[in-house]
Amino acid sequence: MKTQEEIFFTLRQLMSEMFELAPEAIVLNANLSLDLDIDSIDAVDLMVRLRDITGKRINPEDFKNARTIQDVVDTVYRINAD
Repeated sequence: MKTQEEIFFTLRQLMSEMFELAPEAIVLNANLSLDLDIDSIDAVDLMVRLRDITGKRINPEDFKNARTIQDVVDTVYRINAD
């Protein structure tokens, strides 16, 4: 996962599988809790899977302010750049 587009594609596929969401519902401006019904437990599960995929340690604080899919993509992109 290098570009933001690649990260988004992977995230969309992952979230679709993990949370049984329709891929077309997973858009950049979708709110994690309001639009996709992702709760804090789901978010932790997602972070674990992202760590497995990226091979990078993911600090929960990095995602504390993530509200949308775009926020998650930006955070993963930033973590990968380190």
